[in-house]
Amino acid sequence: MGDWSRRRVLVTGATGIVGSWFVKRLLAEGAYVVALVRDWDPQSELIRSGDIRKTSVISGHLEDYGTVSRAINDHETDCVFHLGAQTIVGTAHRNPLPTFEANIRGTYNVLEACRVHSGLVKSVVIASSDKAYGDGDVQPYTEVMPPLGRHPYDVSKSCTDLLAQSYGHTYELPVLIARCGNIYGGGDLNWSRIVPGTIRSLIEGQHPVLRSDGSLVRDYLYVKDAAAAYLRLGDAASNGLRGEAFNFGLERQVTVLDITRMIQRLMNRADLDPIILNNAAGEIRHQSLNSGKARRMLDWQPQFTLEQGLAETIDWYRSFYGRASQ
Repeated sequence: MGDWSRRRVLVTGATGIVGSWFVKRLLAEGAYVVALVRDWDPQSELIRSGDIRKTSVISGHLEDYGTVSRAINDHETDCVFHLGAQTIVGTAHRNPLPTFEANIRGTYNVLEACRVHSGLVKSVVIASSDKAYGDGDVQPYTEVMPPLGRHPYDVSKSCTDLLAQSYGHTYELPVLIARCGNIYGGGDLNWSRIVPGTIRSLIEGQHPVLRSDGSLVRDYLYVKDAAAAYLRLGDAASNGLRGEAFNFGLERQVTVLDITRMIQRLMNRADLDPIILNNAAGEIRHQSLNSGKARRMLDWQPQFTLEQGLAETIDWYRSFYGRASQ
């Protein structure tokens, strides 16, 4: 890993689950961090941990080009990590326009600001997603497969991906793309997601609720492994690699019901069987990733098994709720 102690880094979406843990990692590496923050959420891990006091904060929206440009220019940032997005599939399905505005307009604003300030910006990392592949028949996904999203959230990530590739190939912007599996970890307060929702239910002594039929297959990735992946991409973009996409996942196919049962075992709550609603809309049935390219070209590999990551995550939520481990 390169030396980040002299880097000036802009992180969009800094109060989200990935942004919060990534800022923590950057600070530990000694980087000067500029955090683009839309809403002040006191429950965000970035704020609760006090890490936000160690950053320079820009308040504003990704949809406003001037805000993004100012964050880069005023703070002379040389590395940009674009993690900001509307990330909830159900929210996008119910009301797609704000998702398209944040995820698509927000992305081309970031990319254009980086192009305009190319004298400052030496590396750009764009957070796409495995959802960008859409509902493909061939599994696991490899990076040669095209972005083919169909549902609103998936389409927004496909566009994010294609925009980044366009700026990399057309303008030689030093940009790389991260296609991560389902990222989980402490600090995720979007309770509709399976991991935090299940943990909260079990802590409260309630039956976890599954919106799907439980058979949806995903490739899960612990947030600390995702943070390490972004650092690897930042290094690679600074060293001349551009316009490439990389998959990051455990390469372990797990159903929603499987991960629910796993959390039950780790929390000793096998007595609370999940309630299966089977009313999820706009969800891809099966997704899995081949992360071989990241291993070969970036020397990246996950440091946490699914069980280890879930155990740390459960501990975080027990602390959040002030409950001792059982």
